[in-house]
Amino acid sequence: MTAVLQLTDVVRVHGEAPHEVQALRGVSFAAYAGELVAVMGPSGSGKSTLLTIAGGLDQPTSGAVTVEGVDLARLGQPERARMRRTSIGYVFQGFNLIPALTAAENVALPRELDGVAPRQARAEARQALEEVGIPHLADRFPDDMSGGQQQRVAIARAVVAERRLILADEPTGALDTETGEEILRLLRARCDAGAAGVLVTHEARHAAWADRVVFLRDGVVVDETGADRAETLTEPAAR
Repeated sequence: MTAVLQLTDVVRVHGEAPHEVQALRGVSFAAYAGELVAVMGPSGSGKSTLLTIAGGLDQPTSGAVTVEGVDLARLGQPERARMRRTSIGYVFQGFNLIPALTAAENVALPRELDGVAPRQARAEARQALEEVGIPHLADRFPDDMSGGQQQRVAIARAVVAERRLILADEPTGALDTETGEEILRLLRARCDAGAAGVLVTHEARHAAWADRVVFLRDGVVVDETGADRAETLTEPAAR
């Protein structure tokens, strides 16, 4: 089975000697179609760095990153940006919504930038907002929403249309427990429908939704579990 996402011997070094910091140290990692992979580890273990490199937002110091067989290092910035608009959905911890755009406009923007007709892009955006449970906020601006509502808009933007790879960095951090479970159920459903998902989380009950759990410490993969052991961490409310 071909991996949707493949990291091979990835090293990421920040800064220069003698003050350099190795965020990732030879990490190899894959996520396959239909699979949700949870990434766990203590603060500073390299979880978010792994995600930004997987999404083409950062580049490794060495090693290779491929998405659907495409080597991201061989792409220029415009091509990487296009891949993020068409194939990769990214849920940021900080939301990254544009304040001057409504919820629907924020969600539709990647589609419009990729040449989708505005009417179709807005229809897809409203469908995504429906999926995350906030269709009534389509015409509201981010500053008029709570943090949890903004998070759901950010998630809608990540799953709009048919993204093959969904990367989520603590996607339930601003949400209450019930809403967080709804979002995890949505991510699970997208993966069951054929997408590959990578979920960075520090909560075992969220990792229990995954097919595999990968543990990072000091930039190194130190353990990996299958679905059976992931389920023993804690049982999700529903599956």
